[in-house]
Amino acid sequence: MSRLLAYLVRFAVILIGYVVASLAASAFLNILFLASLGYSPDQTHPTATASLYFSIPFVALFVAYFGFMPAAIVILISEILGRRDWLFYALAGGVVAAVFLGFVHQNADADFDVTDPRAIAAVIGCGMVGGIFYWLAAGRWAGSWWKSEAPISPGPSGS
Repeated sequence: MSRLLAYLVRFAVILIGYVVASLAASAFLNILFLASLGYSPDQTHPTATASLYFSIPFVALFVAYFGFMPAAIVILISEILGRRDWLFYALAGGVVAAVFLGFVHQNADADFDVTDPRAIAAVIGCGMVGGIFYWLAAGRWAGSWWKSEAPISPGPSGS
């Protein structure tokens, strides 16, 4: 029963980590968009700040939807291998974003395709930020649910 509970807790932590990663990638994308329009933090009007309260979770829905399958594969690999370093998750987030861009390029219409190099770099950067925030929320304990917890003891003394 405790093994089943460990699986369920780890699954909940993974879902929470994915939500945190999607929100972080969305926030980074919104900040990059505002910066590309020429807004700086000291010039930001209070209505622009208030609109971010709606915009970040709304864009996070799209980030989570489009990145789900590649991210699920990366999360499964990291859980099996027990990867717990932040660099793995940052690079994996960039790979997830690149897979999304490749999928959009292959299957989408011309209006949805991302061709500007700055926009491609921004999307990959958002994936990397999402990967780092996933590591902060859930990746630091990857693979801990399936490793046996053998008690550590010094063994017999031999005297």
